Amino acid sequence: MKKRDVKGVSFNVINTIVFLIITFICVFPFYYIFINTISNNKLSSSGKILFYPRLIHFENYAEVLKLRGIGFAALISALRTILGTVLTLLGSSFLCYAFSKPEYWKRKLWYRFVIISMYFSAGLIPWFVTMKAIGMYDSFLAYILPSMISPFYVILFKTYVEQLPPSLEESVQIDGGGYAVRFFNIILPLSAPILATIAVFSSAGQWNAFLDTLFLVKSQKLYTLQYILYQYLNQANALAALMRTSQTTSTNIAAMNLLTPTSVRMTISFVVVLPILFVYPFLQRYFVKGMMIGAIKG
Repeated sequence: MKKRDVKGVSFNVINTIVFLIITFICVFPFYYIFINTISNNKLSSSGKILFYPRLIHFENYAEVLKLRGIGFAALISALRTILGTVLTLLGSSFLCYAFSKPEYWKRKLWYRFVIISMYFSAGLIPWFVTMKAIGMYDSFLAYILPSMISPFYVILFKTYVEQLPPSLEESVQIDGGGYAVRFFNIILPLSAPILATIAVFSSAGQWNAFLDTLFLVKSQKLYTLQYILYQYLNQANALAALMRTSQTTSTNIAAMNLLTPTSVRMTISFVVVLPILFVYPFLQRYFVKGMMIGAIKG
């Protein structure tokens, strides 16, 4: 018994240490970026801010949020994230619900046809030509319609739905409920864990996307926050010089807090990742459950 207790305690200690190390590796990059955004800009640009902030100030955020187009681009990103996530949940879940029904005509063929698109792609040029041909060029719909069906989400949701007892639907079917009634009244309410899991994946993907804006959008009114900040990151040197001029002419900010290319990059990066950091904790409890359900058969 003593040997078992010693082994158990040793395992728990080693397990705790390993997970603490993994947690540190995951959290430290965000912490490092944050402390560099609020520290002395000269010290930050010279790489002297490593574990704790020095000479704290918040002028970087005030100046970055004044950049032209940031507010409207954030609105576009929020709209595409919300609408895109909702449509992805509805489109992928309803399709895989149909695939879970044996009476669906040629369901295995269509299911494999969808899944195979996860492994093979026609390439960038055919994708661009197709998107332009169907009217997705320079349109807000280009952000949300192409992502309505995702093979990976279809696999997740189909595996989850197949674990639900068929008797739940049979009771509604006896009362005359069709597929739509069963889907919206039975399947969706019981699928909160997997829907939350897919919502995390989809919302993060929508928020972080900028390549579709780069290739398909030319109107500045449709620029997303990620694309605006992508442009600013590429122009960090010129942008920092311009904002330093603005700071010195309009305010009395100390010279040590004048923006540098490093502070611009750090602040923009943290502004982009902040919304996802706030959303994820609310869905995390569903996320783990949704990923585990369906992993074990029987």
